Amino acid sequence: MALFEPGRLHLQHAALQPNDFSYEVNLYYEVLDDAGRGRYVQFKVEGHINEKTFQDEFQLGKDDWYNFASSADHIARKNGLPATSVLAVSLHHHYDAVFEDIRSKIGAQSGDCVSPEHLDSR
Repeated sequence: MALFEPGRLHLQHAALQPNDFSYEVNLYYEVLDDAGRGRYVQFKVEGHINEKTFQDEFQLGKDDWYNFASSADHIARKNGLPATSVLAVSLHHHYDAVFEDIRSKIGAQSGDCVSPEHLDSR
């Protein structure tokens, strides 16, 4: 199950089999301005995976915010999401809604320049 509202994506999965896992994750985000840095997105990820509660934050700049799903997935794995799983892969349209919401708030356009240092594989 997933629920999108501007500024928040809620993802939930209930364990259906004994070897399955459950999670409830909220991804909160807001676009902020900084005089030295420019526009960036502040993300907060919190919830639980197999009853282990977690909370983490990360920031992405105007030229790398689009990679938010990878960063959120990395945090989920760090907090117990099995390596064979992906957060709500079947709910891609919700990620698209987050993407479009951030894109409009940060003022990103197709063809915007990207800093080369953000192209490193992590």
